[in-house]
Amino acid sequence: MARIVVIGAGLGAMAAAARLAVAGHRVTVYEQGATYGGAVGRFARDGFAFDTGPGLLHLPAVYRDLFVKTGKEPLEECVALTQVDPAARHVFADGTRVDLPNASRAGTVAALDAALGAGAGERWGDFLTRAREAWDRTRRPLLEEPQPADPAPLAREPYPAPKAGLLRRPTRTLAQVGARELRDPRLAALLDAYAWAYGFDPADAPASAAVLPYMEQTFGSWYVAGGLRALADAVYERCRKRRVEFVFDTPVVDVLEKDGRAVGVWLDGGGEVAADHVVSGAPVPALYRDQVVEWERGEDWPRHQVLGTGRVTVCLALRGAREADAVHRTVVHAEGDRPTVTVLRPDDPALRPDADHESVTVTATVRTTPGQEWEAFADRMVEAAGQAVPGLRDRLLWRHVRTPEDVRRDTGAAEVPGPALAGSDGRLLPAANRSPLPGLYFAGGWSHPGGGLAHAGMSGALVAGLIVEGADFRGSQ
Repeated sequence: MARIVVIGAGLGAMAAAARLAVAGHRVTVYEQGATYGGAVGRFARDGFAFDTGPGLLHLPAVYRDLFVKTGKEPLEECVALTQVDPAARHVFADGTRVDLPNASRAGTVAALDAALGAGAGERWGDFLTRAREAWDRTRRPLLEEPQPADPAPLAREPYPAPKAGLLRRPTRTLAQVGARELRDPRLAALLDAYAWAYGFDPADAPASAAVLPYMEQTFGSWYVAGGLRALADAVYERCRKRRVEFVFDTPVVDVLEKDGRAVGVWLDGGGEVAADHVVSGAPVPALYRDQVVEWERGEDWPRHQVLGTGRVTVCLALRGAREADAVHRTVVHAEGDRPTVTVLRPDDPALRPDADHESVTVTATVRTTPGQEWEAFADRMVEAAGQAVPGLRDRLLWRHVRTPEDVRRDTGAAEVPGPALAGSDGRLLPAANRSPLPGLYFAGGWSHPGGGLAHAGMSGALVAGLIVEGADFRGSQ
């Protein structure tokens, strides 16, 4: 049995903690904040409640596996999951609207043909066929296996773009895929929206980002009753049942090293905690920026994503009941200086004071540049959201704006890590689970297999597997 310290109580860190505890190790989690969940937070006021992180789950199988492997109660006995159908309504800049069904390729093709004209669905379907090839080539190394010591093969572009003329440059970015293969500005905007939703600028994102719409449209979109925060509650309770100890309001300020190996942590305010292994769910760049992990040269830092994007979330408390034909998710595409926004309107009594009110969440991806006028930006977001919520201005009681600075305060990083993507010369591969310091492991959104709610759970599984299987193991008996 080993003594294991986990830094941070995000979803990936808790997933690793639960699996390690089931394997017989003594696990203690130290969290700098007052609660668990990391980026999967909640804002509540006056009987309204809002998810301040992800709002939908796209790979529930990851958490089904976690709950099967860590206890008797399956996931569906701990949270209520429902498929969101339609998966999303898209409102384009020219006013065209289309509802895309959940996990139905044939239905999606038909809906696009009906809304955008004959041939639009076929072009999107052909694109998804190529996206599936990229998914099949990268699923195992990016999602299911430890990152290889030499990730160079993953730096090559796996998306099989159609061959172009001799004088035409090869397709390298997602924006080029949209322009060259979809040949309709609305289809290109649809593709771009998937990139923005995961924190990628389509002008910079590699063509392999095509796996994002493929993943959603193949495996579906799911809502957790009570909001995604309810999933964090369930993972926390699973950890507690496995006798994982949590210590809140206790930042870790240093990872202790002896003989070239992590041997514990030092807590804020003093106090050394010895450990055989340390698992960090904190943002990898923050660990090195704040010298929680010591380094002398920039080359000592592990490779990690640098997207330069964050999210603005506007929580809207509305008077009046949600209309009967409202959809759960609407994507309102950019027009002029208005950004692309995602509007979530869950029909969930747990998130509103009564049936005569509604909680609405509006999110947008932004560049994390200093000096942003967030209230003015939030005004434009709300203006865009008015295309998804009838009478929004007249119904608005109050709003709460959450900026990248708020995310930095709560999680340690203003940026939101994106899923691991192949191609792009490897710059969108996250940090490996094994850190440069033996005995220290990385879990969560900033580590392999990458950002996103489901990917954090996969990251926790990989870290637990590395330790349990004896990788670099020196546990006490």
